[in-house]
Amino acid sequence: MSSMERRPLGRTGAEVGVVGLGTWQLGGDWGDVDDETAEDILQTALDAGVTLVDTADVYGDGRSEERIRRSLVLRPERPFVATKIGRRADPFTPEQYTPANLRAWIDRSRRTLGVETLDLVQLHCPPSAVYSDHRVYDALDGFVADGSIAAYGVSVETVAEGLTALQHPGVATIQVILNVFRRKPLEELLPAAQAADVGVLARVPLASGLLTGRFTEHTTFAPDDHRNFNRDGAAFDVGETFAGVPFDVGVAAAREFVDIAGDRVPGQVALRWAIQQPGVTSVIPGASSIGQVQGNVDAAALPPLTDAELSDLERLYDERIRAHVHDRW
Repeated sequence: MSSMERRPLGRTGAEVGVVGLGTWQLGGDWGDVDDETAEDILQTALDAGVTLVDTADVYGDGRSEERIRRSLVLRPERPFVATKIGRRADPFTPEQYTPANLRAWIDRSRRTLGVETLDLVQLHCPPSAVYSDHRVYDALDGFVADGSIAAYGVSVETVAEGLTALQHPGVATIQVILNVFRRKPLEELLPAAQAADVGVLARVPLASGLLTGRFTEHTTFAPDDHRNFNRDGAAFDVGETFAGVPFDVGVAAAREFVDIAGDRVPGQVALRWAIQQPGVTSVIPGASSIGQVQGNVDAAALPPLTDAELSDLERLYDERIRAHVHDRW
């Protein structure tokens, strides 16, 4: 068990390691991950000191939550498990976010994860209007009061959605895309979250793998991998795939990022960058192998990037990336 740095997760009362585990890939949309591999990934992460696992009810239609439940049965200590609800809405409209539907989604996740009380429920990038709907927060407050959930937060696509959610005092956490190629949350959202004592989970911290430096312009992905089928936003917000950076642009910029990383592992440098941003509680990279899990965890022990390196990364963003993403999210 490593002694990974821990930070308070907003007002949840929990302290979590600065590197968590995202489990979208344990449900689907990243190519096939079989049961045995999924189990190995989860056990390796927990053995390595990961104390925060992030999932959602729609990852594999519950497969990710189910795999987490099975993996935790044998563990003497439970990690903090954050799940997400709301993408089951059909049609995907604000009108679907009724107390009855919220109740049904939460109860489904309680059953699938095998718990009476969910540690954290996050609204899963709902339609923008939901973030300002007081009835949704009132319903969530009721579920905290009756013990169905211990805390709630939001997962957002845009900075504006995050700032809207922060106006509601029950919101304990915000999950947002943040990485070397997606810097906009640094300007307003992270300072505002920090001032409000709201935890920040940084997702897509490796820009869907771009920041590992392993891809070339000719890299291909499996048909059932979102990095193949969602490059133009055909299935969900395009910002979730390569952080919204056009693939060729991202590959070229990643080469420069690798140069800045020097003799360190590029992906670990990318995670370390996110960890050291003021206001960030934890980064939640996914992993599709035990080697990736261990590499991600090792990022927590890297020394912080220097001021010169941070300046180089800011310049890289301004010159190559900003025009493609900054005003969109």
